[in-house]
Amino acid sequence: MELVKPVGSWVALVTPFDKKGEVDFDGFKKLVDFHVANGSDGVIFMGSTGEATSLSMEERKAIIREMAPYCKGKIKAFFGTTCSTTKDTVELSQLAEECGADGIQLVVPPYILPPQEAVYEFIATVAKSISIAVTIYNNPSRVVTNVDPSTIARLRDIPNIVAIKEASPSLAQLIGDVEVAQGKLNVLCCDSPKFGLIIPLMAMGGHGTANVTGNVLPREFALLSKPWESWEDALRCRDLFFKYKPVMEAAYLLTNPVGIKAMMKLLGMPAGDPRPPLQPLSGSLLDKVKDVIDRFNLWEKCRI
Repeated sequence: MELVKPVGSWVALVTPFDKKGEVDFDGFKKLVDFHVANGSDGVIFMGSTGEATSLSMEERKAIIREMAPYCKGKIKAFFGTTCSTTKDTVELSQLAEECGADGIQLVVPPYILPPQEAVYEFIATVAKSISIAVTIYNNPSRVVTNVDPSTIARLRDIPNIVAIKEASPSLAQLIGDVEVAQGKLNVLCCDSPKFGLIIPLMAMGGHGTANVTGNVLPREFALLSKPWESWEDALRCRDLFFKYKPVMEAAYLLTNPVGIKAMMKLLGMPAGDPRPPLQPLSGSLLDKVKDVIDRFNLWEKCRI
């Protein structure tokens, strides 16, 4: 089986909730179809944007069972499977493989602050328990523990670990990722405008983005996230980045996914509110989102 190596725009989907606060599977399917129609290269379920830590184990299994087969043949799909323990993470990852997922995404388990050797053992154990692709997701702002480049270098030689998604504000970390990848791992980054990683990564030969803003700008992010093969690619990436920076800023208002869910809900897209204790966007911040929607005519771009 040929492993899927993420390239281009991989959109971190929200988990849509209905008015009762339950997972909206029909909404999920509409979002997938939207990204198929608008050229996204892949989708990621149950990442930070998907509120993975607010979902029960039963809900996470249900999302995998329902959405992995739905995506098959339509669009490449990875699933965040990190749980608090290695055992549960292995179980969820094996379910993803059984249901036809193209790959999984592993972040360091939050709250427990494991040292680097434990990070290595966690990711290595899970990766070796399955045969589908594995992406390492480094997000120290959410889980505190960093995945150091030296640890990535050790993980690089496990055959089904194919990529690193970087969501650290450190440019030194990003440089380290590219250095240790050595052509074996694709390197993608998040689109947080506060971190500003996209242009530096693409200039270093990066492979794309695992992004939030693509939930409402899929076509634009497919272009922005294309690896640079010419000077025209570089210019287009730069122009699109600065043109749509205000949309990225709105997407990242408050804790992700509060901003992007507010934007999608206003646009009539399947999203719902974030799960408590996160609260929906309101007041002047919501007004900022409304202004961005109007200024960039997102109504026209987000018809589902």
